[in-house]
Amino acid sequence: MKLRANGIDIEIEDSHAGDLTGRPVVLLIMGLGMQLVAWPPALVQSLVDAGYRVVRLDNRDIGLSQKFDHLGTPNLVWASIRYRLGLGVKAPYALHDMASDALAVLDALGVAKAHVLGVSMGGMIAQRVALAAPQRVLSLTSIMSSSGARGLPQAKPQVMRVLLSRPAGKDLSSVTDHYVKLFKAIGSPGFPVDDAELRERITAAAQRNFNPAGVLRQMVAIVADSRRASELSGLCLPTLVIHGKADPLVPFACGEDTARRIPGATLVGIEGMGHDLPAGVVQRILEPLVPHLKASQATQANA
Repeated sequence: MKLRANGIDIEIEDSHAGDLTGRPVVLLIMGLGMQLVAWPPALVQSLVDAGYRVVRLDNRDIGLSQKFDHLGTPNLVWASIRYRLGLGVKAPYALHDMASDALAVLDALGVAKAHVLGVSMGGMIAQRVALAAPQRVLSLTSIMSSSGARGLPQAKPQVMRVLLSRPAGKDLSSVTDHYVKLFKAIGSPGFPVDDAELRERITAAAQRNFNPAGVLRQMVAIVADSRRASELSGLCLPTLVIHGKADPLVPFACGEDTARRIPGATLVGIEGMGHDLPAGVVQRILEPLVPHLKASQATQANA
């Protein structure tokens, strides 16, 4: 379903569109270059079964949401050099804008408050949502993400090489091969995914949309968001930080740092979890997630 939100077209999926029964809403925000279809059906269904209305969106510049090709393709190498030198990075748009998109989706749906959950870059956007409008956030969940603070451990070099490489061609097979290689590099060593299943899922996503220029614009938005870490101490809301202890892209120390910066945040580390959401990881995420959501609601009700 397409919505007009924050002045742009945003594709969403709403588990209970038009629902007037008052189910609390969980807003799911995906990571870099990932579409709403990347949310595992088992996670979405489990949240629905627990009594929640689940809203997913394609972030701007990806999936079926509006593209920003008119802003050009940024030079990621130059942006990275400026970041390492401590210089400002100019992005085509900011994580602030992407957080505004998420809030505008809630506005368009008539949702006053929601539990906000994001993975990877989506966790950064979720943090930005909480900072921008804490009165709209029932709870915050940041998964396999980071505060963006300088000095945190970086991805393993071999992972960065794959992340920054390009498919051998523009055909579907080449694109699929590239992303299979990437997901194998960042995947959970304790929860391996069947090759055929992984290829099928990636092929379906690439057929839905493939926009590498949008991914680059999102990457620069991440690099440019340099002040978020220092702002997180101002948050005062129920926060759960979940992170894989075997994450080769965003090391576990990044999750520890995020939890340390947000007052009262709970940190859950998952052994064997990398930077993906295979079935075994989903089950381990749900174990602390559902109680976190319910406890947050109880706190709000008694406030």
